Amino acid sequence: MLFNSYSFLLAYLPVTLVGFFFLGRFGKGAGAAWLAACSLFFYAWWDYRYLALLLASICINYLLGGYIARHAGSARGRQALTLAVTGNLALLGYYKYADFFLSSANTILGTEWPVLGILLPIGISFFTFTQIAFLADAYAGKVTEYRFIYYLLFVTYFPHLIAGPVLHHKEMMPQFDEDRNYRPDAANFAVGLTIFAIGLAKKVLLADNLAGYAAPAFDPRAAPLSFFLAWGGVLAYTFQLYFDFSGYSDMAIGLSRLFGVRLPLNFNSPYKASNIADFWRRWHMTLSRFLRDYLYIPLGGSRHGPLRRHFNLMTTMVLGGLWHGAGWNFVIWGALHGAYLVVNHAWQDLHRRLPVSLPPRVGHWLGVALTFLCVVFAWVYFRSPDISTANRLVAGMSGIWGAAIPEPILSHLGFLRPILEGMGIGSFLGGGSTFIETWLWVAAAAWIAFLVPNTQEILWRFEPALPVEGQAIVRPAARLVWQPCRRDAVLSGLLFALGLLALSRPTEFLYFQF
Repeated sequence: MLFNSYSFLLAYLPVTLVGFFFLGRFGKGAGAAWLAACSLFFYAWWDYRYLALLLASICINYLLGGYIARHAGSARGRQALTLAVTGNLALLGYYKYADFFLSSANTILGTEWPVLGILLPIGISFFTFTQIAFLADAYAGKVTEYRFIYYLLFVTYFPHLIAGPVLHHKEMMPQFDEDRNYRPDAANFAVGLTIFAIGLAKKVLLADNLAGYAAPAFDPRAAPLSFFLAWGGVLAYTFQLYFDFSGYSDMAIGLSRLFGVRLPLNFNSPYKASNIADFWRRWHMTLSRFLRDYLYIPLGGSRHGPLRRHFNLMTTMVLGGLWHGAGWNFVIWGALHGAYLVVNHAWQDLHRRLPVSLPPRVGHWLGVALTFLCVVFAWVYFRSPDISTANRLVAGMSGIWGAAIPEPILSHLGFLRPILEGMGIGSFLGGGSTFIETWLWVAAAAWIAFLVPNTQEILWRFEPALPVEGQAIVRPAARLVWQPCRRDAVLSGLLFALGLLALSRPTEFLYFQF
């Protein structure tokens, strides 16, 4: 069941809301139990065969978490924590990586071990990481709420279950225990529906339309693409993924706000980042936080000198790449971002010792442009079905296959045509309308991503999401700030209506595959 589907919007969500607030009148436990049951139904709608796996994981981790919390800081607690984390990672490794390792071993060793054909349980990466964070917090003595029904809801809570954000126990439990959240609130409905409408529009009006221009470029059967065609396809995917994940994050936050619960901010205009570290503080923020707190820092972080820091960065990002998918293309993507971070830290260290520097504004925008280009290059390996397809696209982006634009366009450029031809930019027949449409969509998406305030900024007065450390919300001009008034209600309603009209064939969110 998709957030962007009629079955969800017209059946599941209204029934869930009505039942939650009705039963909440009889006690928080009844409301929480109803919401947990509805969340389990939401998960079972995808594939009921793995519902037992999800419930078994929840029960075992709940019992282990209680034991670890009772022995927090002790040797017994550490042993139990190690056992529990190992078990969770083994489960994730079996379902997500067993076939990858078998096929890789067959290729490297020349063996013929049969692959297992394991079907990946949807959301396993997210509910596994969420529970590992709970176990670590229990050992650190940060867990204060132990009621099973709240823990069940914490893990299965449907706005985050399938594609995040990765939650901390301490963020959610106090909200599930708030009496006022079990009573309908007009302000929460207004803010939540507005955020949901914006997210829905990003998904169905922007991301889904960009998908049609991105897919042909990444088709492994496609012929080599020239410079402008390769860049057009790759940039279309760059913004498709941006608005797909941004739309999902908004919709999750908006849905949760209907129940009075604020999810942590998970997406904060990452293409506006001025360096790659800032990009990772803005893109999938709760995953970045998890990798930092439970992998990078335990490895030693930056405490043991630059070489060890660089090793820790590379290790964290390669494992982060593998978390996204079982394939060598994801390993390369993670390694690229690890290398970017190493170079960024080395440059920051050098920059502090330089006697002169660029004007701050110039340096900022150069940093934004360079960071964006590096991210776009890495997305090629992230999206490509195999490494050879990615390499072919990179070759096209570098101009190896030439640079050409459609003849109908070139013929209308007048005196510019000989200049372009002198630069080696020729023409090709056909495809003119598709070429123009691709670059128009890319230009429109870029304008929105770089120059328009994001959802959190537009609604900053109402604190739509829980803040994440190190991320401040920029306050836009007053005329762009959402207010509970007739004008903004009409605009939100129109945006929601446009999103509904575009739901003829709902598509999955890209992060569902991870």
